[in-house]
Amino acid sequence: MSDHSIFAPLLPSNHLPHKSNGDDQEHAPERHVILTVEDDGVQHLLSNGDHLGTHISEVDDNPYAFLGANRFDMPGSTTVDPFRNNTPRVEGVYEWLKIVVCLPITLVRLVLFGLALMIGYVATRTALLGWKDRSSPMPKWRSRLMWVTRMSARTILFSFGYQWIRRKGKPAPREIAPVVVSNHVSYIDPIFYFYELFPTIVASESHDSMPFVGTIIRAMQVIYVNRFSPTSRKHAINEIKMFSECVIEVYLGDMKCYVPSQRKASCDQFPRVLLFPEGTTTNGRSIISFQLGAFIPGYPIQPVIVRYPHVHFDQSWGNVSLAMLMFRMFTQFHNFMEVEYLPVITPHENRKESAVRLAQRTGHAVASALNVVQTSHSYGDVLLLSKALEANQENPSLYLVEMAGVEAEFHLSSLEAVDFLDVFLSMNPDSRGQVEIHHFLKVLRLKPSTLSEKIFGFIDVQKSGKITFKQFLVGSAHILKQPLFHQACESAFTACDGDGKNYIMEKEFGDSLMLSIPGLSNNEIRGLFTLFDIDRDGKMSKDDFIGCLRRYPLLIALFSPCVLQQICP
Repeated sequence: MSDHSIFAPLLPSNHLPHKSNGDDQEHAPERHVILTVEDDGVQHLLSNGDHLGTHISEVDDNPYAFLGANRFDMPGSTTVDPFRNNTPRVEGVYEWLKIVVCLPITLVRLVLFGLALMIGYVATRTALLGWKDRSSPMPKWRSRLMWVTRMSARTILFSFGYQWIRRKGKPAPREIAPVVVSNHVSYIDPIFYFYELFPTIVASESHDSMPFVGTIIRAMQVIYVNRFSPTSRKHAINEIKMFSECVIEVYLGDMKCYVPSQRKASCDQFPRVLLFPEGTTTNGRSIISFQLGAFIPGYPIQPVIVRYPHVHFDQSWGNVSLAMLMFRMFTQFHNFMEVEYLPVITPHENRKESAVRLAQRTGHAVASALNVVQTSHSYGDVLLLSKALEANQENPSLYLVEMAGVEAEFHLSSLEAVDFLDVFLSMNPDSRGQVEIHHFLKVLRLKPSTLSEKIFGFIDVQKSGKITFKQFLVGSAHILKQPLFHQACESAFTACDGDGKNYIMEKEFGDSLMLSIPGLSNNEIRGLFTLFDIDRDGKMSKDDFIGCLRRYPLLIALFSPCVLQQICP
């Protein structure tokens, strides 16, 4: 009869990590360890008061229970691809016939486009000549000269087939709404807004070096931003505040008045600020998550929406080259464009409304006016899409993950997600974007074993025998962002580096792996060692070790016996 006292082990010995040696019987009772909150080793490892060993008694197939990582739930997905141009190629007899008929017109339009671009460029260079203080408003005579460039922009729109543009509503005065936000569908949008509003825009630093374009956006007193640099984004927000800060809203009961700020005299001469909060172009059939830069300053915002009604030719800048898009525009009789100015959205509670809430209200207004849905896609999905296109994937849209939701849930950056996609694509996904276990194990240099099957099963949440990129990304991020992950990496390295020389050789690395996957051959150990030895110098430093685990966080499961030995020597 079993002993049910509190001192009896709850788990049989085959559930605990052990070494395969002749001392198993002699030391068997010592392996049934009860970890308590008073254990100094555990307290030393954890900074949040939890215990690394609290989950090791879970009797399931979770290879990451020692980290405290539970099974994860997959975020919901949508089949919407907001970046796809629906007519990337010329299709149908009518379109081919129209191209043939419009070819003579196209030549005239090209000449008109070139002349307008040249005149606008010369006028802009003249307006900028000798102007050193770019932090102050543009002098009036220079601004008047920029009207030549603005008329050139309207001529460029005409040459692209936008002979008339339908407008609904009117732009609010700058002192009421210093910030304008718009959905972003085509490169035509900023050309129109340049002509219509002559605003200050937020643009990537790389645009400054573009021929013609760089000169023109400098005249718009552009706010440069590096979207991957937190410092640059913070600086851009401060610049938006500077350009927008003309009045300070004060609410006194039901009466609203405007109190001049210290910068009022000069700020009145600054143009309003235009932002595309989606951060990239979409196909106009949905809007994606809004970035918060336009909403953090807390100023009144006027949303503006653009539509491009069409039957045969989708004018959105999606999976189509710029040259093809321009050619298709030149060879249309007329391209339709509609612009609608929506009511101004004013922050609640004397501008103390959170940026997130203000962005949500603005996004709802834009989506309602367009009669479309707002998804959790972001610019990060564009990076993933580009990566899949570079890899010649049959259906790149399978690798869209609605990055805004993933980033909010797991605090994973877009660049980290692209790195994970690079790993996943090396696993040879099929035409449906799915990877089978043998390709998964091959890339991770794992042999088929109980542990490797558990690792695969951990991210195969649907138990289909195949994994998608979103499952791989979310599963990897779930492990990588565990509070104990970095401490577990440190402990694993310390355990493998038995003599404290701050690097691991292949033999001791293999000895550590044998604890979790017995029977590894020398070639299999060498394959894993090569994966970890990033600098290929024949010995594994701590940077190599932790760097590899950050790229392949699922491999931390290989070192669970080492980590537990550090806690319970």
